[in-house]
Formats: sequence, C-alpha cells, structure tokens
Amino acid sequence: MSPLPQLLSARLADSGGQLTLDGGLATELGRAGCDLNHPLWSARVLLTNPAAIVMATRAFAEAGADIVATATYQATFEGLERMGVDRANAEQFFHKAVDLAREAAVTAGRDRPPLVAASIGPYGAFLADGSEYCGNYGLTIPELARFHRDRLAVLVETGADVMGFETFPSAVEARAVADLLTEFPTAEAWISFSCRDGQHLWDGSTIEEIAEDLEDHPQITAIGVNCVDPGHAVELISRLRDAAPDKAVIAYPNAGRGWNAETGDWRGIDTPEDFSRRALAWREAGASIIGGCCQTTPDHIRALAESTIGSLVGQS
Repeated sequence: MSPLPQLLSARLADSGGQLTLDGGLATELGRAGCDLNHPLWSARVLLTNPAAIVMATRAFAEAGADIVATATYQATFEGLERMGVDRANAEQFFHKAVDLAREAAVTAGRDRPPLVAASIGPYGAFLADGSEYCGNYGLTIPELARFHRDRLAVLVETGADVMGFETFPSAVEARAVADLLTEFPTAEAWISFSCRDGQHLWDGSTIEEIAEDLEDHPQITAIGVNCVDPGHAVELISRLRDAAPDKAVIAYPNAGRGWNAETGDWRGIDTPEDFSRRALAWREAGASIIGGCCQTTPDHIRALAESTIGSLVGQS
C-alpha cells in the first residue's frame, strides 16, 4: 500500500498552521455573466465555458488563496447523464475539472501554486432542491456510500491534492463517506458541514457528535463548516476544536448576507473588510483553514489573506 501523500497536512505545517481557502466560485462566475440557473450549477459552466472556470479560479489564486476548489460540487454521474453525457465523457469531465483548476493555480504567478481540492457535494446537491440544508434523505449509510463511490474513485484518479466534502448537512452521510474513504487509502480529505445554528447540523446532529466520530480517521485532515451564517462561526469552530483537538478546523462561511427564501435573493450588507475582521475571531477560536462560501469574491479572499499575513507577522 502506498503511503498517504498528506499534501494538505504538509502545506499546513509549512505555513505555520494557517491557510487561506478560495471563495464562492459560483458567485464569481455569476459576476462574470455566466448562467447558473441549472441543476448542475457551476458544473454546467465547465461544459459550456471552461475558460470562465479558469479565469474565476485564477482570480482567487491571485488574491492569495492557498487552496482552490474544482467546479464539481454539483456534478455527479447521474446528473451528467441527465444532460446526455455518457459514462466515458463524464469521467473525462471530472479529469478536466481538476486540470482546469490546476491550470489556474500554476498560472496565477504564485511562488508556490495553490493546492487543488476536488469539490464533492452531498447527496442533496445532486437533488438540486435545497436538500443540502435539511439532510433528511431517508437513505442508509450503504446507500449513501454507493452514491458517492464512483465519483470519488474518479476524482482520486485525477490527482487532485485533497478531496473536499462540502456542505454536508447529515451525520449519517458524513459517516458514509468516512467509511468509503478507507477504500481509497491514498486520498486525503476534509469534511465540512452546513449548520442551522452554532451547534447543530441541519439534520439535528450536534457538531461535537460527528467531530468525535471522525477524530481518529487517518485520512481526514480537517473538519469544519461552510455555507453557514458567519455569526455562528465562532461557536461552531470552538465546539469543533474541543471535540476533535487533533484535527485542523476548516471554516468558510458565507459573506454575511442572509438568503431570503420568499424573495429569492440575498439580503444584508457585507464588505471584504468586514469579512476579514470577522475571520480574525475565527482564527482565535481555532480555525486553521479559512475561506469563504456564498457571495465571497476574490476581494474578500484578498482581504482575508492579507489579514492572515499581518497576524502571522505580528506573532513572529
């Protein structure tokens, strides 16, 4: 058996324990005029306008992201098949997604190119009906593992540096992918959860409960939260830090606006400066990898990266 590469762990150690993640890829694609009104979301753009994916990803890398994610969050074999993409071409799709992210990373002019994370959404993302914000799918661990297996197998083959399981609303689904990872012993991963408040996943599980379950998993380097209200971030990070002290904590909340389901838009005011100031409290609470999710732009990530550099210089 080959030894685990553990590239994320190594980059964390080399950086002094602080890394910056990218921001909202779909947000940046939307700002560039891409149509995201589709069940495949940003993954559709990879099929129709791959240059836009490279430009958006490179913008985050140039802004200071140490990790950039692929446009595969909402992509599955089943979803691609619905668009008429057969199995062989679907496999090529996942390879292309990683290749494009890698191209963006290495052409961003950084002395050390960002790591490439293969973005893996939950079962609810495939449903494309908001189920990643409830998690009550009614599926068993074996059924959820079966759903994720083929996609994970291909993404591991692509050579992505780390697997990023994102916006998981369910402890059951997290246990399923944790078990599944053991079938791919060279894969390093993080798992981040969507949460309804400062303690609970959307399925009602506590963040401590699932963090304790995952703490001893050798392939999971980081446990965290994403697509959450930034006002809940400090409490969630603190609970994760206490429950799984041997894991890195990853946090990439939304920019600060709230989603209004009645009007179908984002409400509230946020700025990159506000986001980076909030992130200082997330670092103090114990987060090692910090980025942004919905409505965060390269400007947010630049402010975040610059505040990280400043805080590290101040500690030296």
